[in-house]
Amino acid sequence: MKIIILGCGRVGATLATMMDRAGHSVTVIDYSTDAFQRLESAFNGETIMGDGIDEEVLRRAGIEQAAVFVAVTNGDNRNIMASQIAKDIFAVPTVLCRIYDPIRTEVYQGLGLQVICPTIVGADLFRDAIEKSLAKSTPNTTPRTR
Repeated sequence: MKIIILGCGRVGATLATMMDRAGHSVTVIDYSTDAFQRLESAFNGETIMGDGIDEEVLRRAGIEQAAVFVAVTNGDNRNIMASQIAKDIFAVPTVLCRIYDPIRTEVYQGLGLQVICPTIVGADLFRDAIEKSLAKSTPNTTPRTR
């Protein structure tokens, strides 16, 4: 399966490595060639330096054959724009977009983007850990909820 990942930070590089190891055809786009150093030396995919909201860069990455597009740069605006281009212009079947801002998450989910918000995911994990800890320390009481 052809997967394009926009952003080669920690998440993008880790995801690219995972998908490459799983046997997928992976292309990573980043505006900095230094970012590609995060990929492990055994990475068999392709790297493209460029702006992921530039349609020509996306074409060079093979977006017209992509089954999946993932936008994981550090900028919500770039991720949103690139995801909309992948979804609406190139009709990529699966488009995933990282958005840090929980308010924007709701808005763009409402517009049909598949959004992952690390802020919400992280807060949920911390809440669950706190509730488990409280349940262990006070087994006969019920944790308060808002």
